[in-house]
Amino acid sequence: MKHTKTIQPKPLVLPLLALGAALLAGCGGRANTPVYEFTSVSRGTLERTVSATGTLHPVAIVRILPRMSGKVETIYTDFNAPVQRGQVLAVLNTDMLRLRREQQMANVIKARANYELQRLTFQSQQVLASRNLISEFEFLHARTNMEILRADLAAAEASLRSIETEINQHAFITSPIDGIVLERNINEGDTVVDSSSGNSSFMFVLAENLEEMRIESWVGELDIASIREGQDVRFTLESLPGRTFTGSVESRRLMPSIQDNVVSYKVIISVSNHDGSLLPGMTCSVEFIQERSENILVVPNAALRYQPTFLSPDEIDEIIFAAGLRGMGETEKALAVQRRDDARQAAASSGPASTAPQGGVLAGLMMPAGARMTRMPATAAGQQRAQIRGSGGASPPRPLWFIDSSGRPDVILVHTGLSDGWRTEIQPVQGGAEDIEGKRIILRERVRL
Repeated sequence: MKHTKTIQPKPLVLPLLALGAALLAGCGGRANTPVYEFTSVSRGTLERTVSATGTLHPVAIVRILPRMSGKVETIYTDFNAPVQRGQVLAVLNTDMLRLRREQQMANVIKARANYELQRLTFQSQQVLASRNLISEFEFLHARTNMEILRADLAAAEASLRSIETEINQHAFITSPIDGIVLERNINEGDTVVDSSSGNSSFMFVLAENLEEMRIESWVGELDIASIREGQDVRFTLESLPGRTFTGSVESRRLMPSIQDNVVSYKVIISVSNHDGSLLPGMTCSVEFIQERSENILVVPNAALRYQPTFLSPDEIDEIIFAAGLRGMGETEKALAVQRRDDARQAAASSGPASTAPQGGVLAGLMMPAGARMTRMPATAAGQQRAQIRGSGGASPPRPLWFIDSSGRPDVILVHTGLSDGWRTEIQPVQGGAEDIEGKRIILRERVRL
């Protein structure tokens, strides 16, 4: 006959079973606990920029028109060739001009002979008039004819000099500047027309100096106030990927351009092109550096926007307020609590409470007249921002969330400064007493399913 023996568990087993049950319950209870993504407070450089597009141009462009009509006989330069001031670029045929010069020289000889003859006649008439042998009219008539023939001689000599100028100067197309040939619009044998004619066209296009160039950029009316002469500029070109070039603002043009009701202004940017990689006509993306701060504490903007989803607004308020009280004396704490309560009462009496989690809490931490608020680092950019904000100094405090040593969420209150749209400059509210460089802060959270 078989006997069944009942074995009672030992007292030590019960606590172990209870602990196992508790662990299972705990695992089930953590099913919806958040999983954090962290980032660190780091040092870096931030810039605020204004973006635009522009086109590269030489500093000066000279278009050479012919000063006389004629056939192109010889060309001495070509595209991209360097030229010097006074250098002959092309020569026009002067055969017809030389024939005209010979003809005009004959006209000058004839006009001079007529004048000399009339001058002798006038001298003879003058002697006769002194003896009253001729009338006054005859004397004046002789003198007038002499003056007319003198003018004819001067006109003939001027025409001869004009023809000689065309032969010796205008037929030679010379460079008025030191530069480079951008364009040549003539070939040997072409006929060109004098620049005084409406049918004339330019023969050469010269650039003064391609080692120094400029960008013509258009900036909208909302951003033009932040552009100033001497401002640093950074630009890139699609044709030269991976390279970044720099320049500076030379001038702002006051004449606006209005297209589709959009107002923009031309900005001229000076750039250096010593290596010759920049070519006229290239399109570039331009960034005007409006403000720059170096070696500053920065965090991603997402960290400043984060707030715990598993805490109620009141719990968030209390954590933020407790963080703001750190380092305060008892009197300061009492004043801060009083201001917070007053702000909450005022908000409650004026209408529905604000949806912001720290609704009246940060107002309680704002001390009077800079008693606790601190300024950003004393850089030129920081001083400029402080002047813009006014006598209040730094910006209102913003919370950065982190996990403390006990595993609970906590905050650091910081002032914010310059932002580039992705990262933002920060400074602890306590005036830098707390070293937060390298501190792990919460970037965002996601719910564990």
